[in-house]
Amino acid sequence: MLRAFYGRGDGATIRTDDVDALRSALADPSGLLWVDIQVTDNDRDGAILREVFHFHPLTIEDCLSPVLDPAKIDDHGDYIFVVVQALGEYQRDCELASVETDFYLGPNYVVSCHRERVAAIERFQERCESDESLLRHSADWLLHGLLDALVDDYLPCVDDMDDTLGDLEEQVLRRPERSILQQLLVLKRNMLRLRRAILPTRDIMNRLSRGEFPKLIHGETAIYYRDIYDHLVRTEYLVEGLRDLADGALNTYLSAVSNRLSEIMKVLTAAAAIFLPLTLISGIYGMNFAGEGVWPPLSSHWGFGAAIGFMVATAAGLLTYFHYRRWI
Repeated sequence: MLRAFYGRGDGATIRTDDVDALRSALADPSGLLWVDIQVTDNDRDGAILREVFHFHPLTIEDCLSPVLDPAKIDDHGDYIFVVVQALGEYQRDCELASVETDFYLGPNYVVSCHRERVAAIERFQERCESDESLLRHSADWLLHGLLDALVDDYLPCVDDMDDTLGDLEEQVLRRPERSILQQLLVLKRNMLRLRRAILPTRDIMNRLSRGEFPKLIHGETAIYYRDIYDHLVRTEYLVEGLRDLADGALNTYLSAVSNRLSEIMKVLTAAAAIFLPLTLISGIYGMNFAGEGVWPPLSSHWGFGAAIGFMVATAAGLLTYFHYRRWI
């Protein structure tokens, strides 16, 4: 699926998906063309990238491949090729999804490619439809707007992870159940995935903001990329803090489970220690010995009661001793 916005030099904005119209827009140095392609399995998308824009085959392969590529930036002289990771909607019980989003920046055009829907790009398209002034700037300013929209989705994920972690910490302290461990591990995995998206994107923003591509990134626009860089740095600090808190919550969970197991083992050990002498007493008086010297006499009417009373007294004495030593 292809959507294109063409801001002409006279200020008018045109939406088109016609290939000939794209060629005409590229030939107009005073206009600005933004082409967004949601890649499918047909050959039309690759043909547009090859025949209309004449991009390098390796970059086209990255756009069309279903394999998720790491974030990077390549300089091809007349254009630069940028790969970043867009984040899907955060759900606390599911792994965070990443969508590879590729950008081409030329002198008067920006091309974005992605295999799945990207909410940030769709919101920016709605802004272009409602505010035609967005396409009256330079191409590097347009790329900044798209990248900034993608990066803005990182912070809500961090906030949602923070809320999830707070809920899990309360559950750990209140009642550490087995399901909490799975949720903590999923949360830590999502934090790691978010960090992997932030770090290389931060390096890309740093390169775009320090004048490494003067042919395509103007000096007055570089400061906007610096703003995205600062945003990513702050987000990275927040993620690192959440990772430390998640490690602490995991350690608290394991300690709570260990303490709970220790309490159970203490009770079972105390019960075994109490019943062990009772078993010994009952075993001795269960032996079939008759004669003098046996107490209580086996033929007496009070012998059974005496044995039971002695066993109860032994158990009570052991309970009192354990309580005095604070073992139970």
